[in-house]
Formats: sequence, structure tokens, C-alpha cells
Amino acid sequence: MGELITFTSNGGTCEGYLAGDSGPGVVVIQEWWGLNDHIKDIVDRVAAAGFVALAPDLYHGASATEPDGAGKLMMGLNVGEAAKDMSGAIDLLQQRTGNAKVGAVGFCMGGGLALVAACQRPDAVAAVAPFYGLIPWASAQPDWSALAAKVEGHYAADDAFFTPDNAAALQAQLRDLGKDATLHVYAGCDHAFFNDTRPEVYNASAAATAWDRTINLFRTTL
Repeated sequence: MGELITFTSNGGTCEGYLAGDSGPGVVVIQEWWGLNDHIKDIVDRVAAAGFVALAPDLYHGASATEPDGAGKLMMGLNVGEAAKDMSGAIDLLQQRTGNAKVGAVGFCMGGGLALVAACQRPDAVAAVAPFYGLIPWASAQPDWSALAAKVEGHYAADDAFFTPDNAAALQAQLRDLGKDATLHVYAGCDHAFFNDTRPEVYNASAAATAWDRTINLFRTTL
């Protein structure tokens, strides 16, 4: 089990959930719901796989359990401040592990933000695993040319938020720039298929495959 900590974020502070005693660092980026028990469980699972994992609380204490509230929190997020919080989390993981390379994994908006972090911190983020990641903020589109990380993403065939065509287009865009990017599309799955607290969308088989691929990505890259 992990613990709530406070860390430095560009002159300010941010809270986060930290787990793991040794191994490379992995930053875990929340869904639009906030830093809830599901995200904390993922942090614990990443740590159990041999990493030091940290999920920064990008909403600074706020969370939601209904889509309307989550949507308001997501669209009200100051992406610039969130980027500082993610960068602070990356710095802390580097300090804790003594390893300059850090991985990033995120879910829904967190998948998009994991890609944002990878583009903003190419000095640190060596591997990124976006799960059905989307970037809904027009002003926050990444500078893909800066990306240095290996990307292995996980998307759903029945996702109306980020469709398979969107995933194929992003993969092609990244590969055209010479980036190492593979975006898997899982048949018979909907958005949030990894979230085992949501039985209406959870797909155990696809979730297990995506998890194995993600852990393998981090073990072979970090």
C-alpha cells in the first residue's frame, strides 16, 4: 500500500499518492474523476511490478463520481499548472530512484496528459503508455516533434471519445515524425475498458493484455 505525500511543484506544492521502494520511476496520471481509489490501486499495482509509482493529484483535492462533475473538473483544469505538477512528480521520482529515465501511464484525459508530459520532459520520460488517451483542451496540443519516449498506447474499438480512426491517425503522425509509436486497438471494448470499478465497460481480457504490455514496456525501456 502506498501513502499520500506532498512534493514540490515549480515553487508550489502538490499532493500525490506514492508506492514502491525500489526500481525505476513511473508517473500515473488520473482519469477525469480525480485521484480516486482506482488510480491509487493502479499505483499500488505498478509498485508491485517492481517500480516506484506516483500519481500527482492534478485536481488538488477535488474529485467527482458523476460524469457531469468530472467533465466540469476536466474542462476547468489549468493544463499549464497540471504540466508543472507532472514535472514535479517526474523530478521526485528521479530523486527517489536515482534513475534519470521515468515512465508515464495515464487513463482517459490522463492518457493525453501523459503524452503532454512526455513532450514537455523529453529529458526524462523514456516510455509512455496512454490508455484511451485524449486531449480535449485546444490550447494544450503537444509539440510532437519534442517527443523522445517510446509510445505504446491502448485504445478501444468502440470508443466514441477517441475512435480507432483517431488512434490510427495519431500513430501515423508520430511515425511520420520518426517516433517509436504503436497504438493497439482492442476489439469489443469501449472507453475505460481497463477500469475494473466500472463493470459496464470493464473488459478483463483486454485489460490483462494491455497491462502486460505496459509493464513489459517499462521493464524493457526504463
